[in-house]
Amino acid sequence: MTLPLALVFYEDLIPGTQLVNRLQDSKYRVQVVPKLDELTACAAQVGPMLIFADLASKNGDVCTVIRKLRQETATAHIPVIGFADDGNEELQSAGRTAGATLVVADSVILTHLTQFIEQALQVE
Repeated sequence: MTLPLALVFYEDLIPGTQLVNRLQDSKYRVQVVPKLDELTACAAQVGPMLIFADLASKNGDVCTVIRKLRQETATAHIPVIGFADDGNEELQSAGRTAGATLVVADSVILTHLTQFIEQALQVE
């Protein structure tokens, strides 16, 4: 049986690497996308079940990429879970506005990962 695939974009090693490890422990295949500008094309090519994206990036605007994911036919259906620092309400709000399925604080993403995945995967 093939394990479900999760794409993960992050620049900050913590919680990025911890998230990857937790997803693997939860029986997900994980593909890290190291370059933000490759996320949309990669998602269209590999068809992940979920995308996790650190909203804070020094190398681009993650919210713009989320908007692009939502606009593309091949990726519009893929749930996106964005995460950002607890105190960065502006960035969290921007992630929601951009079309992220769920935006959470990076301090709680690992603790409640299973619940966040279930919530993101709910069919509306």
